[in-house]
Amino acid sequence: MSLKTKIILLAIIPLLLVTAVVSLISVNQARELSEHEIETFERNLIASKQQELQRYVGLALTAIDHIYSAPGVDSGVAQARVKAILDRLTYGEDGYFFVYDRAGVNLVHPIQPELVGQNLIDLTDSNGDPIIRTLLRVAQAGGGFHRYRWNKPSRSQQEDKLSYVVQLSKWGWMLGTGLYLDDIGRDVANIRAQVKQNVRNTFFTVLVITSVTVVLIVLIAIAFNLHEHRLADTRLRSLAQRSLQFQLSERRRFSRELHDGINQLMVSIKFRLELALARLHDEPLRAQQELQKGQAILNDTIQDVRRISHDMRPTVLDDLGFEAGLNSLLQEFTLRTDIQVDLDVDLRSRQLSEEVDITLYRVIQEALTNVERHADASRLTLKAGWQGEYFRLELSDNGCGFDDPHAGDGIGISNMRERIELLGGRFRIDSQHGDGTSILAELPMELYG
Repeated sequence: MSLKTKIILLAIIPLLLVTAVVSLISVNQARELSEHEIETFERNLIASKQQELQRYVGLALTAIDHIYSAPGVDSGVAQARVKAILDRLTYGEDGYFFVYDRAGVNLVHPIQPELVGQNLIDLTDSNGDPIIRTLLRVAQAGGGFHRYRWNKPSRSQQEDKLSYVVQLSKWGWMLGTGLYLDDIGRDVANIRAQVKQNVRNTFFTVLVITSVTVVLIVLIAIAFNLHEHRLADTRLRSLAQRSLQFQLSERRRFSRELHDGINQLMVSIKFRLELALARLHDEPLRAQQELQKGQAILNDTIQDVRRISHDMRPTVLDDLGFEAGLNSLLQEFTLRTDIQVDLDVDLRSRQLSEEVDITLYRVIQEALTNVERHADASRLTLKAGWQGEYFRLELSDNGCGFDDPHAGDGIGISNMRERIELLGGRFRIDSQHGDGTSILAELPMELYG
């Protein structure tokens, strides 16, 4: 798995986890809150039903009070008249009044007249609740409410019913009425379904927002990745072009060295040898002089060959290694310039590859040349060693420095930069007028296996 993929996952996974946790907490809180509100709504509706039932019973008591409270009226006649009045008192589609005596015998039931005269004291609903026995007990206790299951006439099926009963103590009757609660059940069910739908919609909205966010993160990552790839391709092409130009420049320089130096010297040696051969018999002394001049030119040629060979690959690196070769280079620099060098090199953890040590050697060579020519310095500090995932080379002097931003774009510094960047490293030069110059080069660890 690549580092970019890991970074994308580190951005997406916490987002998904946080979103999931927040969504679950929000959904649970919404459900709890909605259930609490639904319970409050249901209690308010039932309280409204209770008030309505009390008003109905109050109206029924008012309707029969002139008979029930009238003195001197025969109780049988009064009871018959009260039954007739209550039998005619209905309201709504399923609203009526019922009357039972102490034994549980039904006396008034306008909706189900077949129940009149029956003893229903042991009647229970579908939940096993003894309806009439409980209503009689509530009425004897001073009146109140009771909820049970009863057949709803308009639907011919049992529904929840809330009744309010009082006692007509003079006759030992229980008077009451009731309202069915199926409308409350429907309202509560509708609200609960709406709440569930809202929760689902909220969860779906969060899911969509999260998905869009994840997609945007991935698209942004892809866009950055493509941008980085384009930059890398551009940089690679630039480095390849610089590498080619550098190779061509080195070849041209090597060709000039051979043509203008070695080739001319070899032609001169050939000329001296031919001249010596021509005069060997007639002018032996002149022939000897020509041979001596040819020998001197040959020595110069050998020195030039050694110099060119050293420029291509310093033999000291092959013979002594990078650290010893660097010490030799710095000692020669100190003897030549009287500039003191503080050296701190640590290569104990691992050795440099061949391409790296020649690159660093050339960079140091070029830097020393710049210090000698331009810095006017008296002391030089060179540090080299492993630091994390990079091999770090730092060279600084106490010379005059420079403020010109284009001063660091010279051929020597450009060569150093190109050498380092061709190996995938980083190169930086910092300088201020009167405060010296510092060169930093870093090469990645993967170059060393």
